[in-house]
Amino acid sequence: MLLLFFLIFFVLCSAVSAQIVCVGAVLAILLYWFACRYLDYSIQRELRICRKFFCLIAYVGVLIYEIAAANMAVMRMILSSECKPSPVLVTFTVPLKSDYARTMLANSITLTPGTITVSVEGDTYTVHCLDESLSSGMEDSVFVKMLKKMEA
Repeated sequence: MLLLFFLIFFVLCSAVSAQIVCVGAVLAILLYWFACRYLDYSIQRELRICRKFFCLIAYVGVLIYEIAAANMAVMRMILSSECKPSPVLVTFTVPLKSDYARTMLANSITLTPGTITVSVEGDTYTVHCLDESLSSGMEDSVFVKMLKKMEA
Protein backbone atom coordinates (compact mmCIF):
# COMPACT_ATOMS: atom_id res chain seq x y z
CA MET A 1 0.00 0.00 0.00
CA LEU A 2 2.89 2.32 0.78
CA LEU A 3 4.33 1.71 -2.67
CA LEU A 4 0.91 2.30 -4.23
CA PHE A 5 0.59 5.66 -2.48
CA PHE A 6 4.03 6.63 -3.71
CA LEU A 7 3.30 5.53 -7.28
CA ILE A 8 0.03 7.47 -7.38
CA PHE A 9 1.84 10.61 -6.23
CA PHE A 10 4.60 10.03 -8.76
CA VAL A 11 2.12 9.58 -11.62
CA LEU A 12 0.25 12.75 -10.70
CA CYS A 13 3.42 14.87 -10.64
CA SER A 14 4.46 16.46 -13.91
CA ALA A 15 8.15 16.78 -13.12
CA VAL A 16 10.70 14.49 -11.52
CA SER A 17 13.32 15.83 -9.15
CA ALA A 18 14.93 14.76 -5.90
CA GLN A 19 12.73 17.19 -3.99
CA ILE A 20 9.51 15.78 -5.51
CA VAL A 21 10.62 12.20 -4.80
CA CYS A 22 11.32 13.11 -1.15
CA VAL A 23 7.98 14.89 -0.76
CA GLY A 24 6.21 11.92 -2.38
CA ALA A 25 7.93 9.48 -0.04
CA VAL A 26 7.00 11.55 3.03
CA LEU A 27 3.37 11.90 1.90
CA ALA A 28 3.15 8.17 1.15
CA ILE A 29 4.49 7.34 4.62
CA LEU A 30 2.03 9.75 6.25
CA LEU A 31 -0.91 8.31 4.29
CA TYR A 32 0.14 4.78 5.17
CA TRP A 33 0.45 5.70 8.86
CA PHE A 34 -3.01 7.32 8.73
CA ALA A 35 -4.52 4.22 7.09
CA CYS A 36 -2.96 1.93 9.72
CA ARG A 37 -3.91 4.16 12.63
CA TYR A 38 -7.43 5.34 11.80
CA LEU A 39 -8.77 3.08 9.06
CA ASP A 40 -7.98 -0.23 10.79
CA TYR A 41 -5.52 -1.22 8.08
CA SER A 42 -2.68 -3.71 8.62
CA ILE A 43 0.03 -5.44 6.63
CA GLN A 44 -1.47 -8.85 7.52
CA ARG A 45 -4.77 -7.78 5.94
CA GLU A 46 -2.92 -6.63 2.82
CA LEU A 47 -1.12 -9.97 2.52
CA ARG A 48 -4.43 -11.82 2.96
CA ILE A 49 -5.99 -9.73 0.20
CA CYS A 50 -3.05 -10.45 -2.12
CA ARG A 51 -3.30 -14.19 -1.45
CA LYS A 52 -7.04 -14.15 -2.10
CA PHE A 53 -6.50 -12.15 -5.28
CA PHE A 54 -4.21 -14.82 -6.73
CA CYS A 55 -6.63 -17.54 -5.62
CA LEU A 56 -9.44 -15.62 -7.34
CA ILE A 57 -7.43 -15.42 -10.57
CA ALA A 58 -6.87 -19.20 -10.42
CA TYR A 59 -10.59 -19.69 -9.71
CA VAL A 60 -11.54 -17.68 -12.79
CA GLY A 61 -9.14 -19.79 -14.88
CA VAL A 62 -10.71 -23.03 -13.62
CA LEU A 63 -14.18 -21.58 -14.19
CA ILE A 64 -13.37 -20.77 -17.82
CA TYR A 65 -12.00 -24.29 -18.33
CA GLU A 66 -15.10 -25.87 -16.75
CA ILE A 67 -17.41 -23.70 -18.87
CA ALA A 68 -15.60 -24.83 -22.03
CA ALA A 69 -15.72 -28.51 -20.97
CA ALA A 70 -19.42 -28.29 -20.11
CA ASN A 71 -20.11 -26.57 -23.44
CA MET A 72 -18.55 -29.53 -25.24
CA ALA A 73 -20.58 -32.02 -23.18
CA VAL A 74 -23.84 -30.19 -23.86
CA MET A 75 -23.03 -29.90 -27.58
CA ARG A 76 -22.37 -33.66 -27.73
CA MET A 77 -25.69 -34.25 -26.00
CA ILE A 78 -27.58 -31.98 -28.37
CA LEU A 79 -25.92 -33.19 -31.58
CA SER A 80 -26.04 -36.89 -30.72
CA SER A 81 -29.10 -38.69 -31.99
CA GLU A 82 -28.62 -41.52 -29.47
CA CYS A 83 -28.36 -39.44 -26.32
CA LYS A 84 -31.67 -38.47 -24.76
CA PRO A 85 -31.14 -36.00 -21.91
CA SER A 86 -32.85 -36.87 -18.66
CA PRO A 87 -33.21 -33.70 -16.57
CA VAL A 88 -32.75 -34.08 -12.84
CA LEU A 89 -32.89 -31.92 -9.72
CA VAL A 90 -29.95 -32.52 -7.42
CA THR A 91 -29.79 -31.43 -3.78
CA PHE A 92 -26.47 -31.39 -1.95
CA THR A 93 -24.82 -29.75 1.03
CA VAL A 94 -21.54 -27.87 0.96
CA PRO A 95 -19.91 -26.60 4.18
CA LEU A 96 -18.96 -23.09 3.00
CA LYS A 97 -18.88 -20.47 5.77
CA SER A 98 -19.25 -17.12 4.05
CA ASP A 99 -22.12 -15.78 1.98
CA TYR A 100 -19.54 -14.61 -0.56
CA ALA A 101 -18.30 -18.18 -1.15
CA ARG A 102 -21.84 -19.56 -1.33
CA THR A 103 -22.80 -16.95 -3.91
CA MET A 104 -19.65 -17.62 -5.94
CA LEU A 105 -20.45 -21.34 -6.00
CA ALA A 106 -24.09 -20.75 -7.00
CA ASN A 107 -23.06 -18.38 -9.78
CA SER A 108 -20.33 -20.75 -11.00
CA ILE A 109 -22.82 -23.59 -11.23
CA THR A 110 -25.28 -21.39 -13.13
CA LEU A 111 -22.58 -20.11 -15.51
CA THR A 112 -21.62 -23.67 -16.41
CA PRO A 113 -23.81 -24.84 -19.33
CA GLY A 114 -26.32 -27.57 -18.54
CA THR A 115 -26.76 -26.61 -14.88
CA ILE A 116 -28.79 -23.94 -13.09
CA THR A 117 -28.81 -23.21 -9.38
CA VAL A 118 -32.48 -23.25 -8.42
CA SER A 119 -32.14 -22.38 -4.74
CA VAL A 120 -29.61 -21.93 -1.98
CA GLU A 121 -30.83 -22.28 1.59
CA GLY A 122 -27.96 -22.11 4.05
CA ASP A 123 -25.53 -24.84 3.04
CA THR A 124 -28.06 -26.72 0.89
CA TYR A 125 -28.04 -26.20 -2.87
CA THR A 126 -30.71 -27.36 -5.31
CA VAL A 127 -29.42 -27.55 -8.87
CA HIS A 128 -31.26 -28.44 -12.09
CA CYS A 129 -29.09 -30.46 -14.46
CA LEU A 130 -29.82 -31.06 -18.12
CA ASP A 131 -28.66 -34.66 -17.73
CA GLU A 132 -27.76 -36.97 -14.85
CA SER A 133 -24.15 -37.14 -16.07
CA LEU A 134 -23.72 -33.42 -15.36
CA SER A 135 -24.82 -33.84 -11.74
CA SER A 136 -22.04 -36.15 -10.60
CA GLY A 137 -19.54 -34.79 -8.08
CA MET A 138 -21.02 -31.35 -7.48
CA GLU A 139 -20.63 -31.47 -3.70
CA ASP A 140 -16.87 -32.09 -3.92
CA SER A 141 -16.11 -30.27 -7.16
CA VAL A 142 -13.00 -28.23 -7.84
CA PHE A 143 -15.06 -25.07 -7.23
CA VAL A 144 -15.86 -26.15 -3.67
CA LYS A 145 -12.22 -27.03 -2.95
CA MET A 146 -10.97 -23.68 -4.24
CA LEU A 147 -13.62 -21.71 -2.33
CA LYS A 148 -12.74 -23.55 0.89
CA LYS A 149 -9.11 -22.63 0.32
CA MET A 150 -10.08 -18.95 -0.19
CA GLU A 151 -12.11 -18.98 3.03
CA ALA A 152 -9.24 -20.37 5.09
